[in-house]
Amino acid sequence: MAEAKIIDGKAFAAGLRARVAEGVAALKGSHGVTPGLAVVLVGEDPASQVYVRSKEKALADLGMNSFDHHMPADLGEAELLALIDRLNADPAVHGILVQLPLPRHIDTARVLARIVPEKDADGFHVVNAGLLATGGAGAIVPCTPLGSLLLLRDTLGSDLKGKRALVLGRSNIVGKPMAQLLLQQDCTVTVAHSRTQDLPGECRRADILVAAVGRPEMVRGDWIKPGAVVIDVGINRIPHPTEPGKTRLVGDVAYDEAVKVAGAITPVPGGVGPMTIACLMLNTLAAACRAAGAPVPAEALA
Repeated sequence: MAEAKIIDGKAFAAGLRARVAEGVAALKGSHGVTPGLAVVLVGEDPASQVYVRSKEKALADLGMNSFDHHMPADLGEAELLALIDRLNADPAVHGILVQLPLPRHIDTARVLARIVPEKDADGFHVVNAGLLATGGAGAIVPCTPLGSLLLLRDTLGSDLKGKRALVLGRSNIVGKPMAQLLLQQDCTVTVAHSRTQDLPGECRRADILVAAVGRPEMVRGDWIKPGAVVIDVGINRIPHPTEPGKTRLVGDVAYDEAVKVAGAITPVPGGVGPMTIACLMLNTLAAACRAAGAPVPAEALA
């Protein structure tokens, strides 16, 4: 059997960013509106700092406005909520993103709930989650599941209808919204997790397998149905096998095994990861379009 097709998320994300840039320019030309995203970072977590810098660079590259709020780790919850209130009221801000994790003294759920749903660029607000679950118009979809769906559509086209899809992981950030998106595509969806009985057997039934559990190389090659499409959301850093003191990135799927069985698979890195920031830019553009009464990009409508 031939090795799986490699789903190039980096290339797809580059194309999506180019389309977002075109949309930004069109909105400026037609309505005089420049999409703006406010990024709030509390503390100095190194991984969060790197991620936030990449978001800010992407905004500049696409001609969007970036409103950066880098706050000290001892910021009080009341002060953070007051900042969000100001951003909610600012018409130049179309999207608000609070970088997670927050310091332990801050109630994350309370902070995310304070963002008005129409500016919830990450799609984590309960109103957006409810709209997604009920198929309601105007839902902002979490970036990683949206990016995963766009890669699946590009790989399978209309062939998603009727496929057996298994989502491994039930987080509010990836697993649950991913399952809702696949249901909307007329897939038959199973959500599996740590308490699932015969997890390998459940995986082997799936035409589409989305792995989002945060456990390095948990899904082995013999868990995968021959010809299945595998979307590996995991990003795990593990010790390098041949270079002591160094690390490497792997997904939740044992790639070297899976690539011999699957029909198509996303690599780590270079698969879903680049799509997350591209979809954040897409969500921000879509929010600005809604605020201006302009047509929303079709890709943002899931």
